[in-house]
Amino acid sequence: MTVSAFVFLECAAGRSKDVAKLVAGIPGVKLSRAVTGPHDVIAFVEGPDINALGITIISQIQAVSGVLRTTTNVVVE
Repeated sequence: MTVSAFVFLECAAGRSKDVAKLVAGIPGVKLSRAVTGPHDVIAFVEGPDINALGITIISQIQAVSGVLRTTTNVVVE
C-alpha cells in the first residue's frame, strides 16, 4: 500500500522556484510547484510506507538549500 502526503514548504526569500525544481527531482516526489499564499512550494510525495515517506521528507526535502520549514499532511482518503 502506498502512503501519500502533501508537503507544504516555506522557503528563503526568492528561492521558491529553485526549491520547487530541486524537490521535483527527489525520488518519491510526484509533483512540486511554487505557489502563492502562506506557503511557497507544495509537493505531492509517495512512499511504500510511512517510514519511507518520513525519510524522504526529513532527509531529502528538508535538506534542500532554501527550505526553511515544512508541514506534512498525510492523505487519508
